[in-house]
Amino acid sequence: QVQLVESGGGLVQSGGSLRLSCAVSESIFNGATMAWYRQTPGALREYVALIMNRGGTNYADSVKGRFTISRDIAKNMVYLQMNSLKVEDTAVYYCNTITRSARWGQGTQVTVSS
Repeated sequence: QVQLVESGGGLVQSGGSLRLSCAVSESIFNGATMAWYRQTPGALREYVALIMNRGGTNYADSVKGRFTISRDIAKNMVYLQMNSLKVEDTAVYYCNTITRSARWGQGTQVTVSS
């Protein structure tokens, strides 16, 4: 059973915006702190942002003030609104619990051109 499905990536110019979505199986979503991660070729998967069950959020310094994480509990969805995108934001983006306990989805590619 597929547990995490990311979507919404694409090609955008520097300064542009994208909104990523993550559909989460209910068995994972309930009560979990959810997070977005990203990975570039040859690098480790890095933390981007998290959202707690009650809505508290946290961001990596590199995206603070530009990205916004949110969740729709009724729909078992997690979102990442990305504004003022930079070339260095180019990566495959994944969602998972903050403990990375679920099986990783396929991710969604975000490419920012200069």
